[in-house]
Amino acid sequence: MSLRTVLDDPSKKNQLIEDCLRVLDAEVADKRGLSGMAVKAGFKVVKGAKPGFLRAAITDLLPHFAEALEPLVAEANEKGEPVGTFLPRQSSRVADALLAITDRKAGGSSNRMVKGAYEKLRSTAKKHVEAAVPRVASLIERHAG
Repeated sequence: MSLRTVLDDPSKKNQLIEDCLRVLDAEVADKRGLSGMAVKAGFKVVKGAKPGFLRAAITDLLPHFAEALEPLVAEANEKGEPVGTFLPRQSSRVADALLAITDRKAGGSSNRMVKGAYEKLRSTAKKHVEAAVPRVASLIERHAG
């Protein structure tokens, strides 16, 4: 099953969104040190922007993320490797693909608070996204495996 197929099924899409929110919460909770404090503060700003903002953002981003990740998932399948082991070894490529999307979205955002938080965190975003790839890969396996 492809990521696109999951997104086309409302019941599966809702569960995927819930799991994405859990992954996001877990990744933020795992952050430590000064960088982690900045991520947690930025996350708090984004969460407080308005009720349901994160769910709406994930719902909006998922089709773009699925499109960006499909070639990597296909590559894993062609090589006969599980997505859960292949994607973490490709964490830089995964991060670049996902951040290209969030950069476009953030750049076009009219919400100054969210845009400002994103801009402050962008310089360290790649390392944080790379760190999240194992959970993302697991999520993909669970929903589209």
